[in-house]
Amino acid sequence: MRFSVILTVLLACASLTVQAAVQVQSVRMWPAPDNTRLVLDLSGPVEHSLFTLKNPDRIVIDVKNTRMLASLDEKALAQGFLKGIRFGRRGANDLRIVLDLKKMVRPKSFLLRPQREYGYRLVVDLQEADDEKRPVLSDIQRPDQARPVVVAIDAGHGGDDPGAIGRHGTKEKNVVLSIAKKLKALVDRDPTMKAVMIRKGDYYIPLRKRVDIARHYRADLFVSIHADAFKRPQARGSSVYVLSDRRNASSDVAQFLAESENSSDLIGGVSLDDKDDLLKMVLVDMVKNNTIEDSHRVARDILQRLGHVGRLHKRHVEQAGFRVLKAPDIPSLLVETAFISNPQEERKLKNSRHQQQLARAIFNGTKSYFDKYPPKGTLLALKPRQHEITRGDTLSGIANQYQVSVQYLRKVNGLRGDNLQIGNTLNIPYSGS
Repeated sequence: MRFSVILTVLLACASLTVQAAVQVQSVRMWPAPDNTRLVLDLSGPVEHSLFTLKNPDRIVIDVKNTRMLASLDEKALAQGFLKGIRFGRRGANDLRIVLDLKKMVRPKSFLLRPQREYGYRLVVDLQEADDEKRPVLSDIQRPDQARPVVVAIDAGHGGDDPGAIGRHGTKEKNVVLSIAKKLKALVDRDPTMKAVMIRKGDYYIPLRKRVDIARHYRADLFVSIHADAFKRPQARGSSVYVLSDRRNASSDVAQFLAESENSSDLIGGVSLDDKDDLLKMVLVDMVKNNTIEDSHRVARDILQRLGHVGRLHKRHVEQAGFRVLKAPDIPSLLVETAFISNPQEERKLKNSRHQQQLARAIFNGTKSYFDKYPPKGTLLALKPRQHEITRGDTLSGIANQYQVSVQYLRKVNGLRGDNLQIGNTLNIPYSGS
């Protein structure tokens, strides 16, 4: 009888142990060009360890007090750097996961706490082992000849970070990638311009790395495309934002959206807490180099064109502390194409024709800006510019608009004074004192 009681107690304890075990509910993977991210969705927090083995190359992950509930699609997981994935019991309660690799990589793993629609997640990032490997610059930047204007197009979110989600399940990451691809096609169709896609597929890139990619390709403009949500579904309309050089954003919505976008790195598993000082230095550099002023100019041109496509949330360029805009030497702006949290705008955002109209508006605004302010050494800088004089124009105002001196403007056009005649055309030089 005593043995029976002890056995019952032991079985009950074992049952409680099994019930208390954390479950791996699903396994997802996001292959990117230079990294692969594996995400294990968990029913609770876990402790884990990770180590690598050679001959053959593989990564072993031991997870304490955990069992595999998810069914694995081996073909779907054999992408990126992975040949396959295996798992089995380790001891009485622990789980061992083995990642079979195509080649050796640098692994990094971390646990993410619940946020938004996600629960606990164990994230394993596999990075190229060769730190020196960098994408090869094409002849976009050949120094011996005029080059096209380079536009870096950043589709927000991606991979494990869906961004905002509309009431009917539309994910921001998918909508903005579609708009970004349409914008790239328009830019590349212009022989004086060239587009660089920051994100080409459904994978996540940390905010700071997005800027690093744009700087690597020496982009002349960084455009980040979004379709965010607001706490009130009535919010609607397009907006264009530049980095704020003040502590506060220019409106409550701007502040809310900046906080929402900046939290993407928490969803993506990258903390920026240790980079505050660096970001402050970058902000100072931006102000010093007048990139915020240039950002305002192109943002105004794009905002004007977006007003022809649909309603504007605000008729002026707004400012907020978006981390993705903090490039020290590239004019940068963030386009909120619409509020995906608004059911009417969510329907429009899913429409391919409307996406094309949005892309066209962004392109036209971008081209208008670079026609007026072409970077030195570009094909656009070789094209002659002209300005038709209209009522209210002054020579000093035109000189300020095109960033040339009044004296040089007089010299190029053979003017003896400052009098202008409406309807006449001035030739505008690209440089000169």
